[in-house]
Amino acid sequence: MKEVHASPRAERGLGPLAGLVALGIWLAVLPTARAQVRPYIGFVYPAGGQQGTTFQVKLGGQGLEDLQQALVSGSGVTAKVVEYDRVLNNQETTLLSEQLKELRRGKAEPAAAKTNLAGSAMMMDQAMMASGPEKSATTVTQAAPASMLAARIEKRLAETVNRPASAALASLAYVEVTIAPDAPPGRRELRLATLRGISNPLVFCVGQLPEVCRKPMVTASLQVLGKEEAALRKRPAGEVEDRITLPCVANGQIASGEINQYRFEARKGQHLVITTLARELIPFIADAVPGWFQPVLVLRDDHGREVAYDDDYRFKPDPTLCYEVPRDGAYQLEVYDAIYRGREDFVYRITLGEIPFITSLFPLGGRIGATPTPRMKGWNLAGAELTPPPSTAIPGVYALNATRRDLISNPLPFALDTLTEILEQEPNDTLAQAQKVTLPVIINGRMDRPGDWDVFRFNGKSNDTVVAEVSARRLESPLDSVLKLTDEQGRLIAFNDDGEDLGDGINTHHADSYLMTKLPADGAYFVHLSDTTRNAGDEYGYRLRLSAPQPDFALRVVPSSISLRGKSTAPLSVYVIRKDGFTGPIKLGLKDPPTGFFSAPISLVGTQTVARLIIKTDLPTTPEPITLSVVGTGKIQDREVIRQAVPAEDRMQAFLWRHLVPAEELKAMVFDPSYQPTPKRTPHAGPPVMVASNESPTNKPPVILADVSTNKPAAPSTGSGTNKSKFTKQQVAGRLRQLKLLYEEGLITDDFYDEKVGECEAAL
Repeated sequence: MKEVHASPRAERGLGPLAGLVALGIWLAVLPTARAQVRPYIGFVYPAGGQQGTTFQVKLGGQGLEDLQQALVSGSGVTAKVVEYDRVLNNQETTLLSEQLKELRRGKAEPAAAKTNLAGSAMMMDQAMMASGPEKSATTVTQAAPASMLAARIEKRLAETVNRPASAALASLAYVEVTIAPDAPPGRRELRLATLRGISNPLVFCVGQLPEVCRKPMVTASLQVLGKEEAALRKRPAGEVEDRITLPCVANGQIASGEINQYRFEARKGQHLVITTLARELIPFIADAVPGWFQPVLVLRDDHGREVAYDDDYRFKPDPTLCYEVPRDGAYQLEVYDAIYRGREDFVYRITLGEIPFITSLFPLGGRIGATPTPRMKGWNLAGAELTPPPSTAIPGVYALNATRRDLISNPLPFALDTLTEILEQEPNDTLAQAQKVTLPVIINGRMDRPGDWDVFRFNGKSNDTVVAEVSARRLESPLDSVLKLTDEQGRLIAFNDDGEDLGDGINTHHADSYLMTKLPADGAYFVHLSDTTRNAGDEYGYRLRLSAPQPDFALRVVPSSISLRGKSTAPLSVYVIRKDGFTGPIKLGLKDPPTGFFSAPISLVGTQTVARLIIKTDLPTTPEPITLSVVGTGKIQDREVIRQAVPAEDRMQAFLWRHLVPAEELKAMVFDPSYQPTPKRTPHAGPPVMVASNESPTNKPPVILADVSTNKPAAPSTGSGTNKSKFTKQQVAGRLRQLKLLYEEGLITDDFYDEKVGECEAAL
C-alpha cells in the first residue's frame, strides 16, 4: 500500500490563499458595485399559454444578474423564477467539461445510478421548480444523483457558444408560469426584476385553446460570411414536422434557413382561420432588416400541393389564412421567415381552427353617449356577440371582441369622440355630387369600389383655419388615404398623403392623411378623399374629422421602468405630441405618487417636445416593484386639461429608425446598492486534500489558469528565483472567482471545487 500524506494545502492551512479567495469574491461583486445596468429581455418562449395550465417559459436577455422575480400584468397569472443561466466564458466551460468527465467516470455515483440523462434533466428541472431559485443550486448538487448534475451541465454547455448570434439574448432565464382557469384571455406584459432593476416588457398571451410547443432553441451561433452553413441548427428529422389536432395554438421559434411544419386533419366545409402572432410579440429587432420577424404561411393538401399562401395580412407583417376546406384529408402548414433568417427571438404563436375572426367593423367609431353597435364581418361569427365599449368610456380608442361559444375573437379598435357624427352618402364622387356637411363633424365612410373618391362640401370664411384628419390605418383599416382641399373652381388649396403620428409607435407606415390650412376667401370648399392604391371594399373604412383646430397634446414617458438607489433620484424622458398646433406650456409631474416618491416640477414651453422628469425617493428600498403615473397639465382655451403619459420603450428598427413602443405600466423600484445577497451555496470545510507520495506538487502537470483581462490561458512566469510564483495573484484570483461562481450556481461538486482550489494554491 502506498504511503499517503496530506497535501501542503492541508499542512499549512490556507495561508496566502485566504487573501486570494477574498480578492476573488471582491472581483465577483465589483461589476455590480461599479455600474447599474438595466435588465433587458429580447424574447420569451413560449409567448403565452392556455387558461388553467402551469408550464415553463424561457427568456433570453442580458443584465439579468441577481434575478429575483418575474412580473406579469393583469390578473390571474403568476410567475416564479426557476433558474438563471449567465453567459459562461471559455475557462468556465473548460472547468464544466472537466467536471462532466468526472461525473461520467462515475466518481460521484454507483454504476446503477447512471440513468438516462434526458430523464435526469427533467427530474432536475422539477426539483428546481419545486425549490425555487434561492434553493435550487444546493438542492440539485447535494441532494440529487450525479446523473442529474451531469444532465444539467450538459444542458448548460449546449446553450453556451463562443460567439452567439446576439449577445443581447445569451443570458437565459427559466420561469414557471401559472394561468388561472378564469384568467381573462388576451395580451399581457411580462418583465423580469433583479435586485437592482426591472426589465423592459414583452408581450405574453393568455389563450383559450390547447397549446402545442416545440422544443426551445439553444443559443444560435454567429454566422460567418462564407461559412453560414456551419452555424445552422442541426434539427433531427423527427422534429421537422409536428402532428397537431385542431383547434390549437402552435408555438415555435424559427432558426436560420428553417421551415417548421405542422400536419393536421380537416373536414370538408370547415372554415379554418390560421392566424399568426410574431411581429406583434416583438415589434422591433434592432439588428435585423426589415426590423422584425416576417413570417410566411403556406398550406398544402395531402398531395403536397399549395392551396393557400400569405406573407402579410393586409398591411400587417403577421399573416392570416382564411380557408374553406374543400374535402376531408390531411393538410400541412409551413411557417418560415420571408428571407429565411432565424434566431431565438424569431418567436411565433399560430392559432388554428374554426375560431371567430373579425375582418372589419363599420363604422370605425362613434359619439360618446350615442354609440351605435358597429356591423362586423368575418369568419365563424354566426351567433357571435360584439362586446361594446364600457359605459364609462371617455374619448379614445377601445378594443372590441366578438364572443362565440365562449371563444373570444381577435380584437379590433373602435374610436369614441365628442363631435357630431354622420355617415358618408353615395354618390359623392365629384364636385357636383359632393355631400354637404357642417363643421365640426366626423364622417364615417369607406371606399365602395376601386378608384372611388369621396367628396365633401362645406362653407368657410377667409382666414379660417380648417383641419382635415383621417383615422383609418390607426384603426386597422387597410385604407392608405390621400386628402386634398380645393375651392369651387377645383383649384388645389392643400394636399396630404401621409401624416406622421409619433404616438402610433408600432406603425412604420403612417398612412393616415392630415392637413391643417388657412382658407384664402369666403366660399365653398371641397375635401376629396381616396385610397392611393385605388383599392376598395367593406374593410376600407375611415373616419374623417373636419373641424377648426382642436389643440391638444399626448405624452409618452420613457423608459417604462426605472430603478433608484436608496434616497436618490432617477430621470425619465417625457415626450409630448402636440396636436392641431398646440403650443401652450405643459406642467409635468407624478399623479398620486406612492409614499416616499416625489418629482421636481418641470414645464415644457412653446414647441418643446421632450423634457427630463426627475423622480426622487426618500426610501432606502422598496420590498416590491411599484407602479407610477406621470401626468401633464396644460391650458386649452382657458380650460385646464390633464393628460396621462403612456409608458413606452425607445426601440430601434433595423439599425437606424427609432420608435416609442407603448407599454401598459410604468414600474419603479428602490434598491440598496451595498446589499449583497447571501450566497446560495457556501463551500464547506471538507477533509484535507490528500495526494499520493509519488504525486507531489512538483511532479504534477502544470496548471493552466486564465488571464482575467483577456480570458485566455496565461503563460507561467519564467523568473529564475526559487520563490518566484508561476502565476500572478490576479490570475489565480480570476480562477478562484470562476470557481466560486460555478460552485454557488450548483454546477460543480464539493470535491471538484476543493481539488481546483488546491491547484490554485499549487500554482503560486
